[in-house]
Amino acid sequence: MLMRNAPFRGLDRPAQQLVGPGTWSRPSPIPMDAYREGDEYIVCFDLPGVSVDAIDIDVERNLLTVKAERRPVPTADDVRMTLSERQLGVFSRRIALADTLDAERIQASYDAGVLTLRIPIAERAKPRKIAVSAGPGIRTGTGRQQIPG
Repeated sequence: MLMRNAPFRGLDRPAQQLVGPGTWSRPSPIPMDAYREGDEYIVCFDLPGVSVDAIDIDVERNLLTVKAERRPVPTADDVRMTLSERQLGVFSRRIALADTLDAERIQASYDAGVLTLRIPIAERAKPRKIAVSAGPGIRTGTGRQQIPG
């Protein structure tokens, strides 16, 4: 399970418009979705216009950090920007991973501006059956137990 701690998430967008583009010391938040599919969690981050080499993913203990930078499109000297609405700068998102997830086997893919992480559930956290065997001094089949000694 993923743990979320963002009580003021709804205020991020208006505040970001006032402050300006994200920097490495104060990055803008990355919008994301997270859901469970079978034995893994899928986390999708919206990063349109970000090149794959500008994405950085780190896991330290149980903290997953995704950082990315959307850089301006290079223009020639004779080009004048008429309209610029796409947000540029640095974006980041931190997610606390529960101990039941296997941070060693996270897989990442990037397609059509969406970064997708697949985080498997740890084997130790999956339900399992415990076999019961008869030990020494126990008779089976009669329903009676014989205590040695």
